[in-house]
Amino acid sequence: MSEQPNVIVFFTDQQRWDTTGAHGNPLGLTPHFDRIAREGTHLYHTFTCQPVCGPARSCLQSGLYATATGCYRNGIPLPQDTRTLAHYFKDAGYETGYIGKWHLASQEPVQEEERGGYEYWLASNVLGLASDAYSTILYNNDCQKVMLPGYRVDAQTDAAIRYIDSHQDNPFFLFLSYLEPHHQNYTDNYPAPDGYEEMYTDRWTPPDLKALGGTSPQHLGGYYGMVKRLDEALGRLLDTLKSLDLSKRTIILFTSDHGCHFKTRNSEYKRSAHESSIRVPGALYGPGFMQGGQIRELISLVDFPPTLLDSAGIEVPAHMQGRSIMPLVRREQTDWPQEVFLQVSDSQVGRAIRTSRWKYSVHAPQWGGREVSGSESYIEEFLYDLQADPYELTNLAGMDSYRAVADDLKRRLISRMVQAGERAPSIESAPPRESDQRRVSIDECRTKVNAIEG
Repeated sequence: MSEQPNVIVFFTDQQRWDTTGAHGNPLGLTPHFDRIAREGTHLYHTFTCQPVCGPARSCLQSGLYATATGCYRNGIPLPQDTRTLAHYFKDAGYETGYIGKWHLASQEPVQEEERGGYEYWLASNVLGLASDAYSTILYNNDCQKVMLPGYRVDAQTDAAIRYIDSHQDNPFFLFLSYLEPHHQNYTDNYPAPDGYEEMYTDRWTPPDLKALGGTSPQHLGGYYGMVKRLDEALGRLLDTLKSLDLSKRTIILFTSDHGCHFKTRNSEYKRSAHESSIRVPGALYGPGFMQGGQIRELISLVDFPPTLLDSAGIEVPAHMQGRSIMPLVRREQTDWPQEVFLQVSDSQVGRAIRTSRWKYSVHAPQWGGREVSGSESYIEEFLYDLQADPYELTNLAGMDSYRAVADDLKRRLISRMVQAGERAPSIESAPPRESDQRRVSIDECRTKVNAIEG
């Protein structure tokens, strides 16, 4: 029997970090995630590097920023010469499988040359259009339509369990990509399993949504119901591994592609550098990660490919732009970056960095359209002090008292853009704020937050 660990990526879609009990959600939605975060390694500060479905997936498959792969917006296929996780694991003797939403191909069903090197295939390019909550349609290796019974989360989980059961003897890398808790595209709704939406309607609302509203009053119940069913699916996978005696030799990564701000920051649900759009749950479980504790450094989605390879004993390619977190897990001394870098090149062109305290975002005032991934010039869009204003309700951009902070963050953002392969741009300072717009104190912001939470 091989000593190489199996690897499973449990990948959700549009899941906010604060849906989990590990991040303070009081509704008990995620006992299984909370357990793997507690017993394994909890990545407390996990962020997407591109808050859009396709681009985020390209980053997670390649270990490269979306502008480096060219998949900077939805609808751009992953270049066929891109080396993905499937290629690296296959070269190391693994069997590879993909189940669920792909969103990196040019057509449906996805042809073999556009599957990123995965051997076993049961997937749909745009699952939200190909299927519905109780009508799961995927395509197999022969591009044949496969209809799976049950609620969509359960149908995919059943398929994953069958895959695991049939691959016990050789190490496998399985990427399990759910659509939930993403809205169902053509209905703009969050279809939870029957009876689940009612359990969570008009319950706890995150403070940012309570302050800003958006569509959360009508959508949170269904959204939470979907999260609950996903966590139950995670529990079923954990039970499967335990019953097959695979728990001690299987690594699980749980994360999501981006969050959801329920139309509070723009006219849809993501494509924003706000916490509600970019912060996601993150946990690693299994050999090498047990009792890893809580890691507070800032982790990006682009860091997961090198981490998974490193944890499986596979050499990390030098060209990957993310970094393995294994030194953090082992509590070794390392010069870990003090910020995460964010790109948006879909519906607008924007760039941002998030530090332990600050959020700094810029945008190109003249969006060149869907064929433009970047800009030579930007203007400051917002600056938030996350220590004083964790729900990002007071924009400090343009205030004289924060000019030195903004200038430092501007320098750091340009440096990260260059590291990602972009040209150094010019960034225009935000217009000065009116003189009566004074500095917001920490006490004032805390009073505001306490009023919201109360």
